[in-house]
Amino acid sequence: MGEVVCHNCGLVISEHAVNRGPEWRAFTKEERDGRGRTGLPTSFSIHDKGLSTMIDRGDKDAFGRRISSATRNDMYRLRKWQIRTQVHSSADRNLAQAMSDLARLADKLHIPHPVKERAAIIYRKALDEGLVRGRTIAAIAAAALYAACRLTETPRTLKDLASVTQVPKKEIARCYRLLVRELNFRMPIEDPAKCIAKISSKVNISVPTQRRAISIINEARIKGVISGKDPVGLAAAALYIACVLESECKTQRTIAKMADVTEVTVRNRYKNIREALKLKV
Repeated sequence: MGEVVCHNCGLVISEHAVNRGPEWRAFTKEERDGRGRTGLPTSFSIHDKGLSTMIDRGDKDAFGRRISSATRNDMYRLRKWQIRTQVHSSADRNLAQAMSDLARLADKLHIPHPVKERAAIIYRKALDEGLVRGRTIAAIAAAALYAACRLTETPRTLKDLASVTQVPKKEIARCYRLLVRELNFRMPIEDPAKCIAKISSKVNISVPTQRRAISIINEARIKGVISGKDPVGLAAAALYIACVLESECKTQRTIAKMADVTEVTVRNRYKNIREALKLKV
């Protein structure tokens, strides 16, 4: 029981307030997780959204005592039938495989959990609209993940997705265009400045040089140089110019290789930015 009191005048706003929180206190995340009596929050990246229960494969009960072989056999049969009842329709089996593919791709590409959740929502919408029929689950899952990256402006390319899956890049692009057209997505224009950190981590470029490259991109945006150009190529060119201005020894070939673009692209974007900003490089 408690009271809600105004700090300014001392007026008692309400009486007999009940604290609906837990009766225990926790000072670390491990203590909070260990004392909590609720499960994980619902997640769209799990085929059943995490609402089902799971029977553990352990051979001990809640008190740590080893269970008998007869009880262990009963638990094995219960676990088997529980798994079968969870995935009983073709849509459930489709979702189970697709969510497994999404989790694998997101883990390999180091994609944040919110982006993976967005990709799961996109795949569920595609499944409801019947867009998966006649196409492979892996292709639609990769296309949904790429669409989620584009919507959240996470710097991942089609080449990145094709490198971690067996689906060709052309097939992922075809499924991505299908999702954008049928689900009425409005994709934001990719910002080249967000590609700089990704390239810099591969080439080992210092933080001051990265900041210089971002300022070059912003100045080029004001001049109207970046419109209609590949953002990765622009980021690579801006990094090369920043390396020259900061006296950091990096070649066009090295930056182009790490950015996965050609040297000709870096050279052309470099010339365009240098002429537009009138840089003495």
